[in-house]
Amino acid sequence: MPNPIPERTQRLVVIGLIAALAGFGIYFSLGGFGDDQAEDPGGPPREPGAAQGEAPSSNPGALATVPPSPIPTTAAEDLDVLGWFPFSEGEFQAAGATAQAFAEAYGTIDYAQDPEAYYAAMEALSTDEYAEVLSDANRVGAFWAEMSEAEAVAEGRAEVQEIRTFGADSITFVVTAQSITETGASEFDEDLGDFAVTLVRDRGTWAVFDFQPADAGQFGEE
Repeated sequence: MPNPIPERTQRLVVIGLIAALAGFGIYFSLGGFGDDQAEDPGGPPREPGAAQGEAPSSNPGALATVPPSPIPTTAAEDLDVLGWFPFSEGEFQAAGATAQAFAEAYGTIDYAQDPEAYYAAMEALSTDEYAEVLSDANRVGAFWAEMSEAEAVAEGRAEVQEIRTFGADSITFVVTAQSITETGASEFDEDLGDFAVTLVRDRGTWAVFDFQPADAGQFGEE
């Protein structure tokens, strides 16, 4: 039978175990192994100074991390000016032709004819709403009253001078109009002046929405 461990040695072993257990207890009470367990071993290292779960703030002065993508530019002499407008050149031409035709019909008058025939030429170029009020005494009807009283027979002429304003679906032209009389003794001026003619898209074509003297017509504020 082997000799038992001396009593002195047994005391030293017990004292060593007690000291080791006490040391581990102090280490755990101070948070030992806490950071290693909180950190995701497979994730990226935490940003210094950033709170957990909070994305690091962006730095406006930092350099770009991706290559630049410059937009294409065009030389001044190659700029497509018509491409800046909501209408093509053909649409501008069609709208301008309608404005001109309306002003010509306005100046073309024969006092011997029925007034409805005079209005019908302009109503065909107008929106339904404007056609209903076109013959009012404060609109085209005023010119008919003046010319029929003078027993005038006249041919209308008109020329588009400029585009005053335009929107997504409307264009206002300034048009100069004349009413060239064919009667020998006329007491009225053949130059009718400038008119603001506003056209809108209407069922796939352009139609007159408003026709007024240029100094009273639409100026683009609305």
